[in-house]
Amino acid sequence: MPAIEGVLGAKLQDCRVVIEAGDLKRNAALRAVCEKAKTAVAIPCYADAERDVGRLIDEEMSAADLAIAREAREALIPLLGGDRRASRAELRKLALYAHGRERVEIDDVIAVVGDASSLELDALVDAVFAGDRANAEKELAKASVARTSPTTIIGAALRQAERLHLLSLEIASGSAVSEIVHRPQSGIHFRRQDAFTKALRAWTSDRLAKAMAMLAEASLDARQQSGLAETIAHRAVMTVARGAGRRE
Repeated sequence: MPAIEGVLGAKLQDCRVVIEAGDLKRNAALRAVCEKAKTAVAIPCYADAERDVGRLIDEEMSAADLAIAREAREALIPLLGGDRRASRAELRKLALYAHGRERVEIDDVIAVVGDASSLELDALVDAVFAGDRANAEKELAKASVARTSPTTIIGAALRQAERLHLLSLEIASGSAVSEIVHRPQSGIHFRRQDAFTKALRAWTSDRLAKAMAMLAEASLDARQQSGLAETIAHRAVMTVARGAGRRE
């Protein structure tokens, strides 16, 4: 603070000092002194929520005169949002990759954005629903370092639960796990087929429905209690990881 106060009190010309900080509380000393000073301004930069990411995807695809498949859009959302400029760059790269066609497909996302992204939440949700707690913890740590929004993490887990639930209903009707996982209509990339197989063998449709309800409640809690959002997300996904394979 003494250094900051010295800068604020100095008569600087042709000079700007930029201070970047984390999520500062309203009464944080650094924030308070900058907000009160006549020579400074505090600018909050909020991470994109899922709705913001969705609008960004639609905006960039529209600008490129491209439609986007529902599965591709759903796969994109958890891969974006940490940085608005980086998100736009990934989307424009995707649009360039799909140039000459009418629609972006899930394979395009996997080929361009998934491999280029600094964080893939697929690895996290695959570990969670397979009950691989060690890898789930590792992927959560990576998400924290990458400053991935806790609501984005919960949202990715919820979408995975919904997808598994639909497939588990087919299994309950008599379909084989291997048949469902490997058929083209399921849209499961070959790199994730083993993870889906483990998850579908670990979860029943009833238990997935309960997991979906728990994750939906966690998502609401994380939005309402932003200060505890990271803890809520961690608890929610690890509860799912611990529950994989249980039959009660």
